[in-house]
Amino acid sequence: MDLTMQQPGAGRFAFGEVKDMSYAQAAQLAILREMEVDSRVVVLGEDVGRGGIFGQYQGLQARFGAQRVIDTPISEAAIMGAGVGMALAGLRPVVEMRVVDFALCGMDELVNQAAKNRFMFGGQGRVPLVARMPGGIWDASAAQHSQSLEAWFAHLPGLVVVCPSTPQDNFSLLRAAMRCGDPVAYIEHKTLWGLRGEVDAGETARLGQARRLRAGDALTLVSWSRQVHVCRQACETLAAEGIAVDLIDLRTLWPWDREMVLQSCARTGRLLVVHEAVQTAGFGAEIAATAAEATGCKVARLGAPRIPVGYSPVLEAQSRIDAPRIADAVRRLLG
Repeated sequence: MDLTMQQPGAGRFAFGEVKDMSYAQAAQLAILREMEVDSRVVVLGEDVGRGGIFGQYQGLQARFGAQRVIDTPISEAAIMGAGVGMALAGLRPVVEMRVVDFALCGMDELVNQAAKNRFMFGGQGRVPLVARMPGGIWDASAAQHSQSLEAWFAHLPGLVVVCPSTPQDNFSLLRAAMRCGDPVAYIEHKTLWGLRGEVDAGETARLGQARRLRAGDALTLVSWSRQVHVCRQACETLAAEGIAVDLIDLRTLWPWDREMVLQSCARTGRLLVVHEAVQTAGFGAEIAATAAEATGCKVARLGAPRIPVGYSPVLEAQSRIDAPRIADAVRRLLG
């Protein structure tokens, strides 16, 4: 991590300038920018003053002080509850849960308070809170640190759900999430923090807008988060065989970009949804069912088996969806 990122404000990132940085650095820059322009933005969670366990808050407490970057006790319920209270009082908290597995201890505050307040009180209260809950398989971290629970949050009325796959998206979508008037389940992937890519600080994003990564007519392939990169590998293999796939990174699960996905499905006539989460009741089922109802296209899903993620590499591999499996699924769907 370079000096500019360790010491926010030590160097300036001009509008429209493009820099190479990591997924973690992009998120840190997004929060820095929002804290600079909006004094209501605060951060709270365990170890955020030291930069967070992935370095995604590096240098922010030194820049903005301990009253805006707040270290908390080890209690997810207390952290989330405090964040909800802050939001109702007019602040815009970024609530750090370390990993989504730990966030389960704060589910009542998120599910029964944050998600429902606007509806239950006729819009008198709003909860503009961003709950950062890194998800997905964490290498050699076993069943309690490797869950992909995004479908849980997509199921809940009142929550926005975001799953960024690139450094650019982790900058642009995090800024959009912090400006959203409703609570956002912001699910970064645990193994993407070191992923590097170009980030344009002037680029904005709209929640609910997918991105087409490859164009093709053979089949529509939809994914999100880390699995997008695995899908790209599969597409390279398929392209060498003359199979051109329309690859879409959903980016946000709720709202999701029905228009882009359905237009593609109507054109290709086939849809494969791939996610790292367990296939049973995964969000891929919602996309597949919607596409089948709206376009009559042929659909298939590819997700993890309904087993806990194992600790050993051999067992962990059973829960992973790799590029060869994706390519095989495409070939089967093409018949």
